[in-house]
Amino acid sequence: MTDIEIARGAVLRPIAEIAEKLGIPADTLVHYGKFKAKIPLDCLQPERESNAHLILVTAVSPTPAGEGKTTVSVGLADGLAYIGKRSAVALREPSLGPVFGMKGGAAGGGRTQVVPMEDINLHFTGDFSAVEKANNLLSALIDNNIQSGKRSLGIDPRTVVWKRVMDMNDRALRQVITGLGGKNGGWMRETGFNITAASEVMAILCLASSWEDMSERFDRIYVGDGAGRQAFFAKDLRASSAMTILMKDALLPNLVQTIEGTPAFVHGGPFANIAQGTNSLLATRMAMGHADYVVTEAGFGADLGAEKFVNIKSRMGGLRPRVAVVVATVKALKYHGKGSYEPTPDPAAVQAGMCNLEKHIENLQGFGLNVVVAINAFHTDTQEEHDVIRTGCAKWGVEAIRSDGWAQGGAGCAGLAQAVVRATDRSPNESPLQFTYPLDASLEEKIHRVATQIYGAQSVNYTAEAKRQMDRYETLGWGKLPICMAKTQKSFSDDERRWGRPEGFEVTVREFEIAAGAGFVVPILGNLLRMPGLPDVPAAEAMSVDASGQIHGLS
Repeated sequence: MTDIEIARGAVLRPIAEIAEKLGIPADTLVHYGKFKAKIPLDCLQPERESNAHLILVTAVSPTPAGEGKTTVSVGLADGLAYIGKRSAVALREPSLGPVFGMKGGAAGGGRTQVVPMEDINLHFTGDFSAVEKANNLLSALIDNNIQSGKRSLGIDPRTVVWKRVMDMNDRALRQVITGLGGKNGGWMRETGFNITAASEVMAILCLASSWEDMSERFDRIYVGDGAGRQAFFAKDLRASSAMTILMKDALLPNLVQTIEGTPAFVHGGPFANIAQGTNSLLATRMAMGHADYVVTEAGFGADLGAEKFVNIKSRMGGLRPRVAVVVATVKALKYHGKGSYEPTPDPAAVQAGMCNLEKHIENLQGFGLNVVVAINAFHTDTQEEHDVIRTGCAKWGVEAIRSDGWAQGGAGCAGLAQAVVRATDRSPNESPLQFTYPLDASLEEKIHRVATQIYGAQSVNYTAEAKRQMDRYETLGWGKLPICMAKTQKSFSDDERRWGRPEGFEVTVREFEIAAGAGFVVPILGNLLRMPGLPDVPAAEAMSVDASGQIHGLS
């Protein structure tokens, strides 16, 4: 059976029943049909959050086949429920760009999915649309102010850094000229579009603690400069209140369920190689206030999503993950061992690729986290290949457990759940996280520490433009913010062709961006794009809807 057939065969329970599992009264829910709801913020229970066991799921460096991180996250939450624990999972919302581009659906797979899968993968509760509208409202206010004569702030159109967004992969919109309609058509200037998941509005949504906090963060969004390099912000355009109105409902966490009826909070969707790459802080906190074990996921490999989860989200939100689960596959380790993989048994290639997994384990243990490795199993794997992984992990004091969630659901992840419980029991709540850098370090020092300690780089180079921007950011008071390193997810280095665990390499900071509202500085390594393009054969081409309204090809 396909993922979508399995999802359609699931018996969904009314969302009120799912809420009741968590002790959330049914009459507080904001319903979006029978199987989706938003949870009001007055349902937060901060006094209970510190008692929850927060489990962070991450992975080895991604490979073309994918490692199944969301599948394992959902399976682990179901596995914890299977062994009698009160569990929930907190995940990001899928972006339509990847859904119709390379990946297809992004709600897990097989018997470990969040449902209703089609709704979650498409428009869901409208959060992405709200982010898009709030972002583009600010763009319209910027252009209107430039055009408005007496009310103009004096923003230099050439310095505007704020771009419009759209939730679709469309490379033709990366660079555009706007304002070609003559005198009444707006000031002509060069700009472009980002994908909605890369908007700073999305990053703010996922870090805000309240409507007031969100509005204050919108105030701090940097838009461009005026005469004498005077910096202008969204507050100067009086944009934040209107943006907050558009985002009022989007701030509320979404509640759905897994195929097995485990509560699932699916909320927000920032990219992990340009933003923090994890679901909203409010959704994580809501889950922690109502469940004993909360499984959450950080995007891409541990050098991106997990590093940002610790150094940005945990630091800002006061979170303390108890355990990190690293998802690995035989396929991925073969790839990191020799740059390709075949379904034929090859324990030597797996052994060669263990260097990538070992570096991720080293980094996570350096944060002060206990680690469990989930071997996401495929039918082409062999016992000998799994034994290579287990033996290698044992040298780091780490259990490596087979995960069969795709085929067996929670029962197939029971062993993984038990290993995670053992690891949480060894992780005292009062043990502090070990951040990679102090906030009072300079931007250059922070970048050096992440590049050398997390990536394993030998040194960091800067372009002349990057040095100029770094100096200005320090002058404007942004030097004490955390950094959100933007680089390829395919390698520890800034060169996606260097798989495995490269050594002796240098990374180059090409330029900087500032997300002052979200509260971090973005050093950009390599040619990273905020607007992806479609592949040669987009997933959209294989999708259809029949006469009864059933969607096909989404998974």
